[in-house]
Amino acid sequence: MLEMAGVRHGYDDRVVVAGVDLSVGAGECVVLLGENGSGKSTLLRLAAGRERPEEGTVTFLGRTVSEDDVTLRAEVAVVLDGGVGYPDLSVREHLMLVALAHGLGQAAGETVDDILREHRLDGHADALPHQLSSGQTQLMALAQAFVRPCSMLILDEPEQRIDTDGRGRLAERLLAAKADGTAVLLATHDRTLAAAVADAAFTVSGEGRLVEERTPRADGE
Repeated sequence: MLEMAGVRHGYDDRVVVAGVDLSVGAGECVVLLGENGSGKSTLLRLAAGRERPEEGTVTFLGRTVSEDDVTLRAEVAVVLDGGVGYPDLSVREHLMLVALAHGLGQAAGETVDDILREHRLDGHADALPHQLSSGQTQLMALAQAFVRPCSMLILDEPEQRIDTDGRGRLAERLLAAKADGTAVLLATHDRTLAAAVADAAFTVSGEGRLVEERTPRADGE
């Protein structure tokens, strides 16, 4: 579904991504590991069309990715930089806005209620963003990705500020999304989460290259 070929990108005189080739297929999860500043988030922004590579191509379903592409926005759910929040909308109103914008229609209300329960936000459905803890804010961002239909999820450190139990539920949701045929591109520092969901894993080196990691699936476990 997603193909990155010969992708090179940087800022000023610093090369952040150096000739990367990467593909993510339907029902597959590819995990990016690495230190802060190694280039993981840059790769995700390129994959989501937030930035354009200086060299190489990034395509989704054969189309060059662009944040302004209506097809891309309809098919790809993205959580980068903590998600989007409007100060005067409640948690439930945020989710209803996303659900209705993506065509859920009469099913939107029930779907939103289910997602609120799954993310343990049902007790905060009427809260405004500034009334949430940092962990609840992260859960709201994730809930906005999971409340809508999509063919691909692009998630940047989705585990941040979430407790161990919440990370376990996140792994379950990602596995369920994969089982439905959703492609997943995930950057994380949590190797337990990576081992639970990854079909392939790469460490992003400080030189902007990908170093393949061994995963449980690769080991035949």
